[in-house]
Amino acid sequence: MTAPAYPAPSPSNPGDGSAVSAPARQRTRRNVELGLLLFVAAILMVYAAVVEGNSVGKVTPDFWVQTAILAAIFAVAHVAIRFIAPYADPVILPAVALINGLGVGFLRRLDLGREKAGLRADLSVFGGDGFRQLGWTAAAVVGAVILMIIVRDHRSLSRYAYTLGLAGIVLVLIPAMLPSRFSSINGAKLWIKFPGFSIQPGEFAKICLLVFFAYYLVRKREVLSLASKRFLGIDFPRGRDLGPVVLVWLLSLMVLIFEKDLGTSLMYFGLFVVTLYIATERVSWLIIGLGFFLGGAFLAYFLGKTVGGPFLNFSERATTWLDPFADADNKGYQLVQSLLGLGTGGLTGAGPGAGQPTKVPEVRTDFIFSGLGEEIGLFGLTALLVVYLLLVERGLRAAINVRDSFGKLFAGGLAFTLGLQVFVIVGGISQLIPLTGQTTPFLSAGGSSLVANWLLIGLLLRISDASRRPAGGSPSINLGGVSTGGGGGAPVQIKELPTEVVR
Repeated sequence: MTAPAYPAPSPSNPGDGSAVSAPARQRTRRNVELGLLLFVAAILMVYAAVVEGNSVGKVTPDFWVQTAILAAIFAVAHVAIRFIAPYADPVILPAVALINGLGVGFLRRLDLGREKAGLRADLSVFGGDGFRQLGWTAAAVVGAVILMIIVRDHRSLSRYAYTLGLAGIVLVLIPAMLPSRFSSINGAKLWIKFPGFSIQPGEFAKICLLVFFAYYLVRKREVLSLASKRFLGIDFPRGRDLGPVVLVWLLSLMVLIFEKDLGTSLMYFGLFVVTLYIATERVSWLIIGLGFFLGGAFLAYFLGKTVGGPFLNFSERATTWLDPFADADNKGYQLVQSLLGLGTGGLTGAGPGAGQPTKVPEVRTDFIFSGLGEEIGLFGLTALLVVYLLLVERGLRAAINVRDSFGKLFAGGLAFTLGLQVFVIVGGISQLIPLTGQTTPFLSAGGSSLVANWLLIGLLLRISDASRRPAGGSPSINLGGVSTGGGGGAPVQIKELPTEVVR
């Protein structure tokens, strides 16, 4: 009689009659990330060569130096991610590297444009705004890597939600409380000025506030999801639940009035409302939030026209937005030059290094998108916006796939923050909305914005790593005295924050 054949023992079939399921081995996709980074380096190298060819008249022997330094910086980030976040999305770092690299390259192009034509070939690559931005890039990448090392599990941030929320409010209010000579640039009070440099604390405040929003809304989402009345097929919340929205709305109005900046006000309020929508899945919160913000902006405009005082700055900006050509040589000059630059670029642009972006005021910061648009045209700007869109989409994908509710809200808010900031600045320079003091993420000159946004990317990479990691593939941590598994493990319960698998 032939003995029955049994399968050989294996991790999933030990051969002792027990059924043990081993997690399927998942590729980290780090080689894909490396390949994309090499492709980005090639694009930046070609861009640098074309810029020098058009603006200098020849390609100098050291045109490649800044691109090589950038490539080394991003290579260090790639190696670090291999060890500290091996399952992170392989597209996020290359997408940011491309935008950041184009920003450094365009600032180098502005340095060449400001120099006399005969002296451009001798302009050192180790100076000017381009090299300064290169230094900020190195500091920002190092900061993001250090943050990922410190925050080994994104859920640990929920333990400090109230502290970070308070810190965010303080960072928002500091410029408003300071005299204008210490905080105001171009009419907006968003900075803290020091001898030789300035910082924009609001860039860091948005991350702190987002941690608090995500934690608070996870705890209160069941209450905030309750419906009171149904109107036009939409369920609206109870009146008593509007308190948090009204409070954040008042905070955003304070930013609008005292810091004189529509973009920052829209950023904070929009961030809360969208996070609230993600938590409750009720469209009514978006409608209520939009109504609140438009009503507050109209009220500020009306009071600026009639009363003046702290409302006057916003009223003047709104008037300029409605008809910039009415005062094209004074208050409307920036917007008019921005529109002319975009119009001059047309569909294909004048070519990298062949335009006149230096004629646009503040082209290195607020209006860098206009200056770049003149040289790469509508097609180039569209491609750049697609890269931003891809970055936001990858952030939202991490939010969908991560298994805990706090991570979902946090990642969704981080991704939306990038998208909203791009919308605010592009909308301002194209006359879609009034001009704001926001900078284009990773593109504009400035250390505060660059460092804060790289920290944001570090957190997105950390959450992405948790969302893509196989079950049981990460070490446990202790949150509030309860030991938990990694981001890819089974549902866990944390003392401060319940987490669950959303099917």
